[in-house]
Amino acid sequence: MKAIWALQDAKNRFREVVEQAIHHDPQFVTRRGKEAMVVLSVQDFQQLSAGQDSLVTFFRQSPFVGEDIDLTRDTDRGREIGL
Repeated sequence: MKAIWALQDAKNRFREVVEQAIHHDPQFVTRRGKEAMVVLSVQDFQQLSAGQDSLVTFFRQSPFVGEDIDLTRDTDRGREIGL
């Protein structure tokens, strides 16, 4: 379940908000009833900001590297049908 804190509560109990973010899940903080920010652990932040590998990296790390895979396109246009 998503932990949601009103801004004033988060300010008053900041230590608890941080502890919850470190040991459990990200903590959402609202301002005027709308989500304004998220407090999360460094580990969660690093996972999110690590980004994704490029397509080239993905293919280089594929278990099929070195395999003889036929990537030529089939030029057959299929069959003719009458409507």
